[in-house]
Amino acid sequence: MINRPLDYLIIGPAHPFRGGIAETQHELGKALIALGKNVTLLTFTSLYPNRFFPGKTQKSKQPEPKSLHRIEELHAYNPLKWNKTIKAIISLQPKVVVFRYYTPFLAPAYGTIAKKLPKSIKKIALVDNWIPHESSFFDTLLNHYFGAQIEAFTTLSDTVGNQIEKVFKVPVWKGFHPIATDLLPPLSKKVARKLLGWDNSKKVVLFFGLIRKYKGLELLIQSFAEPAIQGENVFLHVAGECYEKEKKYIDLVHSLEIEKKVHFDFKFQDKKSIQLLFSAADVVAQTYHSATQSGITPLAYYYQKPLLVSDINGLKNPILQDESGTCVSKKPSEIANNLVRIMEPKIASFHQKKIIEALPKYSWESYAKAWDHFITKV
Repeated sequence: MINRPLDYLIIGPAHPFRGGIAETQHELGKALIALGKNVTLLTFTSLYPNRFFPGKTQKSKQPEPKSLHRIEELHAYNPLKWNKTIKAIISLQPKVVVFRYYTPFLAPAYGTIAKKLPKSIKKIALVDNWIPHESSFFDTLLNHYFGAQIEAFTTLSDTVGNQIEKVFKVPVWKGFHPIATDLLPPLSKKVARKLLGWDNSKKVVLFFGLIRKYKGLELLIQSFAEPAIQGENVFLHVAGECYEKEKKYIDLVHSLEIEKKVHFDFKFQDKKSIQLLFSAADVVAQTYHSATQSGITPLAYYYQKPLLVSDINGLKNPILQDESGTCVSKKPSEIANNLVRIMEPKIASFHQKKIIEALPKYSWESYAKAWDHFITKV
């Protein structure tokens, strides 16, 4: 560890925990270090009780990121251990403590820690989601308890920033979701399909990521029973761990008699799979019911794939601004018609060109510079 004052202590999931939040913690840490900042990531000893966790595992099999100082200190749901974490934080003497907040489940731990830290330590939130996709009665109370301890909020989207501004009268910085730097490089579609065993003559729609109710996968599946797609050589590949009953989606495919059109791969996807799937696909679909921002959109940008997304706040803004795809209503017939259209060569080529033009503005370097400047001024 560098023997100088600690600029940022960033609290939230990091290695060995898996998933997009952890990966972006690593990205933010590396980007701040590149700016000359001294950064430590504080992650959890225990995050979710195993019996309540909907996935197969909370831990990653990937190697620990290099060049990052990381400590495992916080038990997310055992209050008897929080004072130990508070003492550990104070001993590090950080200038700023950043709480990565994405679920009210973390509000008791985060709020208690923030409340007991000295006033000399600046307390900032980096918020992925403010209003949960799957809400409960206590969400508002928990959000308020946590937010009342925070001096300023930062986000990865305008949507979340706007939600916070309705509740708190403190500074809010509205950012964007940057594109990861540690992904494997794009492959040609032909090479990727050969490695996957996919037919080059097919057009493939990719639905990627953890499968949860709010993501509207059923709408996308239903669209493949629509006449616009039924007569086309178009297929759907679903890749991601299912946080619901897999049978729900398998039965839907059977009931619509589209077994030959839809393929499921219900497992958590590693970086090699991401490289192959995005390189091989023609279009990435996100037919979500609700969203704040999406980590899938930057993946599609990185692999230069047009997007079809629901016409909702949290998804549509970058698509409209960058002309990187199309926004559609949450109707299977509209989804089907627009999927066929966006895969027409001229239209696909247009969106791909626009994505390439937009890539530089979504760098982690740009995000970290603006984010750090805002916090410094608070």
